[in-house]
Formats: sequence, structure tokens, C-alpha cells
Amino acid sequence: MRLRLILLALGTFAVGTDGMVIAGILGLVAHDLDVSVAAAGQMITVFALSYAVLAPVLATLTAKWPRHRTLLIALTVFTLANALSALAPTFGTLLLTRVLAAVGAALYTPTASAAATALVPPERRGRAIATVMGGMTVATALGVPLGTWIGRSDWRLTMWLVTVLGAAAFAGLALMLRDLPAPAPAVSLRTRLAPLANRDVLGGTATTFLVLLAFQTVFIYYTVAAAPATGGDQSRLTLLLLVSGIFSVAGSNLGGRLVDRWGPRGVMLVGGTVQAAVSFALPWLMQSMTTALIASVLNPLAGWAVAIALPARLVSLDPPNAPLLLSLNSTALYLGIAAAGVTGSAAIAVLGDRWFPFASTALTLLSLAVAYVTTRERQPRPPAKTTNSPQAEGERVS
Repeated sequence: MRLRLILLALGTFAVGTDGMVIAGILGLVAHDLDVSVAAAGQMITVFALSYAVLAPVLATLTAKWPRHRTLLIALTVFTLANALSALAPTFGTLLLTRVLAAVGAALYTPTASAAATALVPPERRGRAIATVMGGMTVATALGVPLGTWIGRSDWRLTMWLVTVLGAAAFAGLALMLRDLPAPAPAVSLRTRLAPLANRDVLGGTATTFLVLLAFQTVFIYYTVAAAPATGGDQSRLTLLLLVSGIFSVAGSNLGGRLVDRWGPRGVMLVGGTVQAAVSFALPWLMQSMTTALIASVLNPLAGWAVAIALPARLVSLDPPNAPLLLSLNSTALYLGIAAAGVTGSAAIAVLGDRWFPFASTALTLLSLAVAYVTTRERQPRPPAKTTNSPQAEGERVS
């Protein structure tokens, strides 16, 4: 059973690496395909936007498919798309292959989570999902720096690495995961979106969108932000990404513990405040490797703690509908990443390479304001005051 969960996690590791490793090779892509770094960042935008839009739609359309077949189709599309990315002759072609990769990713990740819950008894479902989705976290800690290092001389090697990871996951699942239970009854797209009518749910998803928008505005263009410290050296950039990845994992673990102790609201407000302070200091912190390493510790540590608090808050609103709420959180997350590609590009154009992290600071403060307002406990209305007039007294006596 454990091996099957690990094989599912290998797929999410491949998807996570594909979605995030582009940040480490933007400069190489831009140089090879003769586009600006800001334009190359749209690779992340089209992937994330396609994922956000397609995930709930594909989940609805394929709800009655056998899960084993769905997983294999998803990995086939994903792996083929990354091979085409590695071979793309033009930037336009490359963008099209990123959309295709998002189709496979958007189909695979929710199905893998559902398959994980079907493989274990009810009391172990949480840990099963954590194992599968842990592939995403490991992708941040290992996949991104590894892909950046492999592609330090040729970005196409990075795409071949993701292709190999996808093929390995396909082979493992084809051999070891044939007897999955039938899927649960289909849920309509309208039902999936219905929780958005709840003001608290809408506030939670809006906070998720803004937090990811703020964080990714810098991360997508990390090559630009870190250029003074790295001097364009891919090995130095790989080191910064490795440290950032390690402390992303630490931040996830810390976030889980703090959510249990403080509750989601406390973690969101404290972690968001730390993020705002770090992003404001980035133009100075990124001037040397020593201070850049400090930023690479603090920012992901706080950011990933907040990332754990966001879905925890949504689930607490309506635990029986946790799967639907988590799917909405995932969509908001990827919409934030998609918008960050545009926001970061615009910030670089307006503020310049050094000062563009200030845009992230402003967005983080906005997310803090939304989180503060939407998580305040609503006080019950005081009872209506009674009138002590003689007429009222008489009415009460009578």
C-alpha cells in the first residue's frame, strides 16, 4: 500500500517540478528563444491559468472514468507535452506545449488524491493525501534546484528531466495500481462552485488568490531579483533555490503545528506580516549571497506556513464539504500564480529589476487586510432594548 502511495506521489512530484522549475531557467529560455525574461515568465502564467480553469472542468467530465485509466491518460498527456516542450523550436510553440502539460497536470493531481483515499481505510485518508501531495513539497525542495542545475547550460535538459519523471510515474502506476475502486458518484460543476455563494468561503479563496499572487510575483522572476547576488551564475541560483526549497518543507511542517496551536487566522496574520517585511527588504537583501540566503530562509518559511493555514481555514468552515472547498482553494492558488506572471512582468517594467519586489509587498499587505477583515468573528446582535414607558409597562402587565 505504501509503495502505491509513493508512486502516486512520484506523479505529483513531476507535476510540481514542472510547474515551478521554470523560474530557475527563465534567463536561459529567454536567451535561446530571443525573448525577454518577462515574456518567458508567461510560460508559468499559461500553465497555471490553464490548470486553474481546467481542473474543475476535467474533474467533472471524467468523474465516471475508471481512476486507473484516468491517471494513465493524464500522465501520457503530461509526459508527451514536456517532451514537446523540450523540442519546441519557437516561443509560441513552447507556450502551446505548456497549455498541454497543464491539461495533464490538472487531470492527474485531483485524481491522484482521490485514488489515495480509496487505497486506505477512512481513518488513514488524511495521511494518504498528505503522502501524495507531499510530492509537491518535495518538488519545491529537490525538483526545482535539481532541474535548475541540470539545465544550467541548456534549459531543454530540464524539460527532458520532467519528461523522464512523468514516464517513470506512468510505468509504476501501470504496473502497480490496476485494482482501484470505482469512483464516487459524479458531482456537477455547479455543485463544485456552489460554496462560493458563502461569503466566508469567498473571502477564504480571495485570500488564497492574493497570497499566491504576492508570493509568486517575486518567485517567478527570482532570476531577476537574485541577479545582484548570483551575478548570473546558475550554480549560485541553484543554491538559493535549494535553500528556499528546504525551508519551504520546514515552513509546511511549522505551519501545520502552528495552525493546531494558534488557529489558521493567527498563522495567516503573523506569517503574512513576516512575508511583507521580507519582500520590502528584498531590494537590499539580494545585493549579496549572504543576505540573499537569509531571504531564502525567511520568505519560504513564512510563506509555506501561511499556505498550510489557507486550506485549513476553508475546511474549518464546512468540514463535510472539505473536498469541494479544497478544490476551490487549489483553483484560487493557480489563478494567483497565473496572475503573478503578468503582475511581476508589469512590476519589472515600471519599477525596474531591483525594486519590483515592492509590488509583492503591496499585494501581501492587501492579502493581510482581506484576511483580517474576513476572519473576524461576527458578534451577535444585542437584543432590542425595551421601552420603559408607562404604556409598555401596562402592555407587559396585561
